[in-house]
Order: sequence, then C-alpha cells, then structure tokens
Amino acid sequence: MPFAGLTDADVAAALDGCKDAGTFDHKKFFAACGLTGKSDDDVKKAFAVIDQDKSGFIEEEELKLFLQNFKAGARALTDDETKKFLKAGDTDGDGKIGADEFAAMVKK
Repeated sequence: MPFAGLTDADVAAALDGCKDAGTFDHKKFFAACGLTGKSDDDVKKAFAVIDQDKSGFIEEEELKLFLQNFKAGARALTDDETKKFLKAGDTDGDGKIGADEFAAMVKK
C-alpha cells in the first residue's frame, strides 16, 4: 500500500490523470489520490517521503521526481510543471517548499 494511507486505486487514478507531459496539476493530483482529505499527520508523512534528502524542504529536483514517490516508474515532471509546482507551494520565496507550505498546498 502506498504511504500516508492512500489506496493503490486512488494513486493509480491520480497518476493516470497526469500521465502525459504538461498535464500535471497539483490540486487535481492531491484531490484524486486522496491526500487532500487526509489528516495533518498523514500529510506530514507524505512530506517526509517526498523530502528524499531529509533537508526539511522539498527542493526543485525532488519536485521533478514527485510522481515517482507515489509509484516507481512514474514519469518525471517537465521543467515547466516543476517550476509551476514550486511557485504554487513556495509562499515565502526561498526557492523550496517547507513542511508547512506543503501542508497548506495540499489542503487548499
């Protein structure tokens, strides 16, 4: 089973909705996979998995490989998708997404 209590079916549906380059939308993805409705604790668990270098932040390179955290072999985000995703989450302008920024982005 995927992390943060998400179901395989929901994750598969969310990945299918953005399988083509240029189609990733973080709001649609978070809603489709079920993360939007999860507890704050589950969202923190998801953040911890995505923060692969355990820096306390999700940097651009980690965002690029975001979908692969949900399923091995999923596509990398395009540079444009990655930059839009980063811009949407980076509310303090430091070039990375912190845990609180991530939680706010998931729950929007």
